[in-house]
Amino acid sequence: MRCEPTLAEKLLWEKLRHKQLLGFKFRRQQTIDRFIVDFYCNEARLVVEVDGEIHDYTQQEDAIRQEFLEGLRLQVVRFRNEDVLERMEGVLQYISAWLQR
Repeated sequence: MRCEPTLAEKLLWEKLRHKQLLGFKFRRQQTIDRFIVDFYCNEARLVVEVDGEIHDYTQQEDAIRQEFLEGLRLQVVRFRNEDVLERMEGVLQYISAWLQR
């Protein structure tokens, strides 16, 4: 578990915490089995990941991780740091659409 979130994670957390998004509760850096996900909403069974440059080099590991999480019947959505930093409203709309399914 990282001590300090990235800027993108910090900004997204400010929008997700305290049930601000459609009343859904999110947890930050949630442990699920052997993985730690960036954000998790238990009620919607939704994992939100914010990927930085390191994920350009860990695509195979990310695919294994995502397959495992989806095997637990969790929905996984991923955003690049740039998406969060430059298009926050679009990111929130996309997450909202998942929450309303």
